[in-house]
Amino acid sequence: MRSLFWRILATFWLAIALVAGLAMLLGHALNQDAWILNRHPGVNGLAEVWTKVYERQGPITAQFLLERHRNRYGVDVQVLAENGQPIIRGTFPARAAAFEARQEHRDGRLPWRRLTTDYTSPETGNTYLFIYRIPNQELQAWHRGSLFWPLSALAIALIVLTGFSLLLTLSITRPLDRLRGAVHDLGQTTYQQNSLARLATRRDELGVLAKDFNRMGARLQSLIGSQRQLLRDVSHELRSPLARLRIALALAERATPAEREVIWPRLAKECDRLEALISEILELARLDADPGAPNPINLRSIFEQLEENARIVSPNQRIDSQVETEAQLQGWPDMLERALDNLLRNALRFNPEGAPIELRARSDTQHLLLSIRDQGPGVDEAHLAQLSEPFFRAPGQTTAGHGLGLAIARRAAERHNGELLLGNHPDGGFIATLKLPLNPAAEARLQAE
Repeated sequence: MRSLFWRILATFWLAIALVAGLAMLLGHALNQDAWILNRHPGVNGLAEVWTKVYERQGPITAQFLLERHRNRYGVDVQVLAENGQPIIRGTFPARAAAFEARQEHRDGRLPWRRLTTDYTSPETGNTYLFIYRIPNQELQAWHRGSLFWPLSALAIALIVLTGFSLLLTLSITRPLDRLRGAVHDLGQTTYQQNSLARLATRRDELGVLAKDFNRMGARLQSLIGSQRQLLRDVSHELRSPLARLRIALALAERATPAEREVIWPRLAKECDRLEALISEILELARLDADPGAPNPINLRSIFEQLEENARIVSPNQRIDSQVETEAQLQGWPDMLERALDNLLRNALRFNPEGAPIELRARSDTQHLLLSIRDQGPGVDEAHLAQLSEPFFRAPGQTTAGHGLGLAIARRAAERHNGELLLGNHPDGGFIATLKLPLNPAAEARLQAE
């Protein structure tokens, strides 16, 4: 991962390195003799050229070279042997140089700057000491001209540093602006999941943040959409029992005592239906809330409770229950039991008496499969995809219900990172299966939610 931390650290490190390097460069340019010896055209390379001329052409030609050099660059040169004696007359007398060195200029400085360097001939092995006397005016003029390169380097470094800083700033601020826009759109319920698709491809912290935000946005949009749809469905479903209650109350006001005895049971029945509907709606809404930390699930205990509930609801029905796995599942036992209980109650409504309802728990390498199969007529294939939607009931159903049982089971399966599979069994009847993951990665995602 290309971390923003390392990116920012590298940028500031580069800035400090550039500033330090330029400071050292300017220091050498302004204060160091070595910089002048290596850069000033009046002294750079003169020792090598003069030595070749002296050793090959003699002292007269060498003296002429120094005089011509002084006329061109204004630099006086004296050359001494290893014993300290002048080899040639040079361009300034040794006594004059000594006398001038003892004098102080009115402003406290000598009118020239003295530099010394030695050079060993590669042909003869003799060592020569070169003494340069550069007038201050000449040196200052050269300094002004020679500062062009370090100042140009400084300008280039500043431009490069500004470019790096600008890129770093844009790499942070532009994604943050997109995230800010996405937050605004999410608050206005106009968020589009592909608005951060490009940002989510980054491999740094901002890319991870964009991926998490996309997941959060999709989750919130799904919740908002489901809540709106639930509100519309609830308002539609509540109108029917409320309308029947109003009609029954209006009839009761005009009815005789004998007729009221017939109407009151109808009112009580409608109230019970309304209470059951509200209970299922609340149970469906609770599945969207945070259920807390997952716990180990005891399948055998849940299946025993389901068999007991079936005996109370429908004593004449037979339950064939088998737990064929020892797989351990982490989740929310109460939620899973309610989901299976809704599937079992749905099977009890359509299963003929005397035929067993099969309740099975089995597993493969990755999933736990909890299935409930009845021996009823099944469901038209065209309606299987809609069965788990809230308040949907397949055409032709005459049994009581509000179409929320399968929706509750599906939400419970999704809470466990699984899915609800509905279909007609090949041997007849209808089968509903909760397919829940068992692998550690799925459990980690489950805990993260």
